[in-house]
Amino acid sequence: MPAALHDAWATVVPDMKDRHGPLPPLMLALTVVTGLVDAFSYLVLGHVFVANMTGNVVFSGFAIAGAAGFSLAASLAALAAFATGALVGGRLAHGAGSHRGRVLHLALLLETTLVLAAYVVAQVTDTAAAHVSTVVQYALIALLGLAMGVQNATARALAVPDLTTTVLTLTITGVAADSRLAGGKGSKVGRRVLSAGAMFAGGLAGAVAVLHGGPALPLLFAAVLLVAASVTAFVLTRSDASWTKPL
Repeated sequence: MPAALHDAWATVVPDMKDRHGPLPPLMLALTVVTGLVDAFSYLVLGHVFVANMTGNVVFSGFAIAGAAGFSLAASLAALAAFATGALVGGRLAHGAGSHRGRVLHLALLLETTLVLAAYVVAQVTDTAAAHVSTVVQYALIALLGLAMGVQNATARALAVPDLTTTVLTLTITGVAADSRLAGGKGSKVGRRVLSAGAMFAGGLAGAVAVLHGGPALPLLFAAVLLVAASVTAFVLTRSDASWTKPL
């Protein structure tokens, strides 16, 4: 089996004796969630991301320059919500840091609650309109920004290589810079491509859902994935395998 395919397979079906045990496929699922949620925020809430903070920093510059369609207030609100979520996620990680499965489970419970709340808000309000009301827009930015901040802080604490769940720049850089063409060993290319593919799949599914289904559908899909991940993480809290130990 080619090394890239072997690496991809080991990510989806990991060796439970590996240092990161069952965490890689869960991180992939959270990467899909990121794509779904950012598709919703960008297409429904205006030109704003709730997971991709690099985009919001750039969008803030666009808004200050007077570019049409960009809101400085919305970008700053997303940044503030994300940072607050990251703070909460960091507190959770440090508080339950003796068991990586428990860290993930606690974070997923909070993230699932926030995304479900956002889905309810989106479902009962008129997000299908051309312009979402300001109150609804900022409520959704706050809920989803908090959720994505928690997720990103948790992924950072778990530190599964090349599976940050929200940031792909370094992942894609690694695919090229570590390739044999660049003189590298081509290590982890399968996992890195899977990570990018998961984000793409989430974004594609979210966009199709918004454009051809309903505006709130991406949040429903994200919530279903999060519930499944939460249940799995709960089971993992009972493990005492080596992967559960902090890095």
